Amino acid sequence: MILDIVSPEAKLFSGEVTSVTLPGVDGSFQILNNHAPIVSILEKGTVKIASAKFNFSKDVASKFTKVNEQTYTLEIASGTVEMKDNKVIVLVD
Repeated sequence: MILDIVSPEAKLFSGEVTSVTLPGVDGSFQILNNHAPIVSILEKGTVKIASAKFNFSKDVASKFTKVNEQTYTLEIASGTVEMKDNKVIVLVD
């Protein structure tokens, strides 16, 4: 599935991922390939991205923390997520 993470300042990430874990209002939840359509509010917490390949631009790479070769995390204050047709759009503050 395709994941786009966008902040007011810049597009932080765009690429193919295997999963994304997000900090929801009632706790963390994970979105996988072919997930049902969803729109949800995100709270302060950690976005966890799993992918075989990461390509960050130098100006935003410092916002991500490397967990291992296939996983990175991003701390957010709040946001929203929409999943539809195997495309996930995350708007973050």
